[in-house]
Amino acid sequence: DQMHSCLSIEHSVTGMNKATPSLKLVLLEFIDKCKDLRSFKKIHAQLLTSALVSNDLVVPKVANFFGKHVTDLLYTSNYLKQFDWSLSSFPCNLFISGYASSHSPWAAILVYRWLFRNGFVPDVFTVPAALKSCARFSGIFELRQFHSVVVRNGLWCDMYVQNSLVHVYSICGDNDSACKVFDDMPLRDVVSWTGLISGYVKARSFDDAIALFLRMDVEPNLATIVSILGACGKLSRLNLGKGLHVLVVKFPYGEELVVGNALMDMYMKCEDNADARQVFDEMPEKDIISWTSMIGGLVQCQFPNESLDLFYEMLASGIEPDGVILTSVLSASASLGLLDYGRWVHEYINRSRIKQDVHIGTALVDMYAKCGCIEMAQHVFNGMPSKNIRTWNAFIGGLAINGHGQEALKQFNELIESGTRPNEVTFLALFTACCHSGLIDEGRWIFNQMMSPTYNISPWLEHYGCMVDLFCRAGLVGEAMELIKTMPMPPDVQILGALLSACSTYENVGFSQEMLKSLQNFEYQDSGIYVLLSNLYASNKKWTEVRSLRRQMKKKGINKAPGSSIIRVDGKSHEFLVGDSKHPQSEDIRLVLNTLANQIDTLS
Repeated sequence: DQMHSCLSIEHSVTGMNKATPSLKLVLLEFIDKCKDLRSFKKIHAQLLTSALVSNDLVVPKVANFFGKHVTDLLYTSNYLKQFDWSLSSFPCNLFISGYASSHSPWAAILVYRWLFRNGFVPDVFTVPAALKSCARFSGIFELRQFHSVVVRNGLWCDMYVQNSLVHVYSICGDNDSACKVFDDMPLRDVVSWTGLISGYVKARSFDDAIALFLRMDVEPNLATIVSILGACGKLSRLNLGKGLHVLVVKFPYGEELVVGNALMDMYMKCEDNADARQVFDEMPEKDIISWTSMIGGLVQCQFPNESLDLFYEMLASGIEPDGVILTSVLSASASLGLLDYGRWVHEYINRSRIKQDVHIGTALVDMYAKCGCIEMAQHVFNGMPSKNIRTWNAFIGGLAINGHGQEALKQFNELIESGTRPNEVTFLALFTACCHSGLIDEGRWIFNQMMSPTYNISPWLEHYGCMVDLFCRAGLVGEAMELIKTMPMPPDVQILGALLSACSTYENVGFSQEMLKSLQNFEYQDSGIYVLLSNLYASNKKWTEVRSLRRQMKKKGINKAPGSSIIRVDGKSHEFLVGDSKHPQSEDIRLVLNTLANQIDTLS
């Protein structure tokens, strides 16, 4: 191919010794198509003989080629010697910019340093081009050097240079320096404000980003709005987000796809699903990010049924799902226990040859484990080339909920041997394993290990809840009570529920009447606590307390939530409540159930 390319160049320029328009077009085309230095050297020779080296159309294309394909910086420096730098910095700036945009952005710094050592004087266009390379590889040391060059060469007064410094300091994570440059600017435009705001957002300084936005004395642009909507979502500042929504409508960029996606994402993070869905439905066009934000947001907000319904809509619209969306769909399938749906997604991933990265692999492990297919979960887990802590947590948690407590503890040891550091969720999965398998001594040991200097993890409320549940299941109500007394936070509904259930099962062992009365004063809105407490009173024939408790429930408007079940047929979810007869096919369903019941009676 290289030989063919070289012969083609020589053949095409035969008879074109002067810089004719046709020769220039031919050479420009060859530069566009050129992929290697050997072929370019033939083009270079023709550029020299035709005096086109410095042509304004040729230089940008050559600079772009060097950035993509030339790693021999000695050849680059020799090529740049052909230009008179005192007449124009244009060629040098283009070459620096070309390397800054390449796969080796640090090469732009090396080219600049060679130019500077050989007498090149940077101007207001050189600095932003070089700073772009610092942003690409987070070169904070080089950035500070260029900042000194700016001051030393009197380039500070240019707003383009100032904005570049603010922007790149922010990208490199030095918001203090970015803020100092910003504060020292005599004049600021929307780019100045947006550069610092976006820097704060990237550094997760969301409060600072919002405070700066509220100080803006210029009209925000699209980038400003998108950045600040992200900050509102992270801080759940719904009212400010809604105010921005009103503001966006008044500007011409209000219907931009990126703004619609940012608004929808903000609403979902603020758990305002209705407004997020309205934005989604009113968007004139949607891309894969739109569908990803909405489907993923519904899953995060615990609306798995709605997320799967929307996924069906996406498929019907002809949009091909990517790995990110399928990860969300797997999570929804896991939370609903829809094994067939999860298997379909797994088959789709394999059929479409979608790369199974660590996120998809973890979602598959989680789905199979929560649907009871622990063997398949283990198969996926063992086949993953790389695992992160979430992968280990998903598998250990899956073993735990499926009653494989000892295997979960074994996997924890393998996790430690792999060099992965466990986190709070890991220990929560281990406590769950101990609860489901009755491993009391192991649970005590793990609880102490978690707080030991080795891991130094402070227990969450959920950790205490698992330990209380472990003790209560074993009838160790007294030990559970002692643990509750050491908690740095008040017990929640689950902890008290476990305690009350144990007291009822083990005939109120270790549970004083004073504790019963104090429980009665807790401000819980969960009906389960009141039902358990009522049953405990009833078992002790405390009928007056039972009536008093029921009056309290009525006064507080607390009703016992009816049991329900969900089944998904042909992509549509059907929920059935206890005693509910509102389903349009309830008569047919009852008829089938009665038929099955009669068949069971006949067989038995």
